[in-house]
Amino acid sequence: MVSIVIAAHNEETVVGSCLDALRRATGPDDEIIVSANGCTDRTAEVARDHGAIVVERAEPGKPGALNAGEDRATGFPRVYLDADIRVPAHSVATLERLLQDGALAAVPRRRVETSGRPLPVKAYFAINGRLPAFRDGLFGRGMIAVSETGRRRFERFPSLTADDLFLDAQFSSAEKAEADDVVVVVEAPRTTKALVNRLVRVRRGNAELRSASATGEIDGAVRESDRWAWLRDVVLPHPHLVFAAVPYLAITVAAALRARRTPRTAGGWERDDSTRVASAPQMEAA
Repeated sequence: MVSIVIAAHNEETVVGSCLDALRRATGPDDEIIVSANGCTDRTAEVARDHGAIVVERAEPGKPGALNAGEDRATGFPRVYLDADIRVPAHSVATLERLLQDGALAAVPRRRVETSGRPLPVKAYFAINGRLPAFRDGLFGRGMIAVSETGRRRFERFPSLTADDLFLDAQFSSAEKAEADDVVVVVEAPRTTKALVNRLVRVRRGNAELRSASATGEIDGAVRESDRWAWLRDVVLPHPHLVFAAVPYLAITVAAALRARRTPRTAGGWERDDSTRVASAPQMEAA
């Protein structure tokens, strides 16, 4: 029995379609758990209407929501899914097979949807999508499957922002697998400002996680940031992307400077609301 845990904060516009797609990808005995936290909308009601097990908690915060969902979950493998992702019908079974074949963590491939976005956003993802970190990283997909053995690597999700980077740190490259024939569509921010805001949150979360790893607060080797990968591994091998490099650098530097100046909202849920629309991601299978 697979247990799928979805941490959800004010996701009424997208959680229904997420659960509809998930039902087509799971069996009758699988658990689908929506951990609704700090919600002021109909997230919990919509999730119940779509047949999910709902855990409600008043406090917002993704790590706490994941832990609350985990406390209710009983099956393995364990799948962590973002509420705005629509999974292909064969996705859960495919990731489960990779775990049965020996991987401890498995993810789908991703396609970032940039249609209708401004040129700076498109330019940013033209380079970001080719970074080598996404070849063996568990982050940026919105869907991560972990085997029972892999789940024993840690006790709880730490109270830090970068939950996907935390999971990535628990496993070596040889212990991870990517499903070539499963593609999830991840929505790019709809404005340049929203993209910068997202990157600020990501940078702060990653820095917090690396600090916690360095002090021994959490276990696992958190991968270091490769500041020159965009040039060495993307632009130089693909010279036609040199024009995309200008907005990529401007956005990256702006986010880095802001991340140093602005503290994280304690105990809150930080995310990009520009993508939370009812028509968000479409299913796709390679």
